[in-house]
Amino acid sequence: MNNKFTPLDLQSWSRGQMFHYFTQMAPTGFSLTVLLDITIMKKALKDRDLKFYPAYVWLVTTILNQHIEFKVAIKEDVLGYWDTLTPLYPTFHDDNKSISLVWTPYNKSFMEFYRGYLENEKEYGDNRGILAQPLKTLPANCYTVSCIPWIDFQHFSVHSYENKPYYFPSIEAGKYTANGETITMPISISVHHAATDGWHVSCFFEELQNLMNEPETWLDDNFNK
Repeated sequence: MNNKFTPLDLQSWSRGQMFHYFTQMAPTGFSLTVLLDITIMKKALKDRDLKFYPAYVWLVTTILNQHIEFKVAIKEDVLGYWDTLTPLYPTFHDDNKSISLVWTPYNKSFMEFYRGYLENEKEYGDNRGILAQPLKTLPANCYTVSCIPWIDFQHFSVHSYENKPYYFPSIEAGKYTANGETITMPISISVHHAATDGWHVSCFFEELQNLMNEPETWLDDNFNK
């Protein structure tokens, strides 16, 4: 899958001054955690005998890929943005409670992505070390999406801009909880303020909840193919 990198001009980009301020004058990141309703989505996946985790990864990536601000990066000293992000997510080793990182190229078709996820789990799921795909090069457009399924947290944050400029968001989900017939799950997003404002984060959560509420829009058309 070809993934185009489009340069951004700070003079003409609408966020140019904000980007300069939050990288050169006041390097800043922020995090927000929202409790989302996964009741409808979880039932739809269960009815189709599909795993929840890859669906969560696909949904998050789908929303992020609809907004330039979440795809900003520096490539060969040039500021720009990628057409699409590739999810980099952990696979858990139950025997020693460690993780290894795996990536699956994004596909607009959920079922195509789902098949790729299952193939990666089969081929690389038992590999140890930081990268479960050791003979493959980590794509430059990888962002981190993860889950801590043992903890029903109210907030989660991670910020580290010391080693290199990094403007992709990081997404973390927590343990889902049943309250009567409603099932909720906390999802946290951590972003660099140079690329992303609160408005973009509000769009992310609103659009993610909408897709979770309407699984037939991304499941049924693909499920029978």
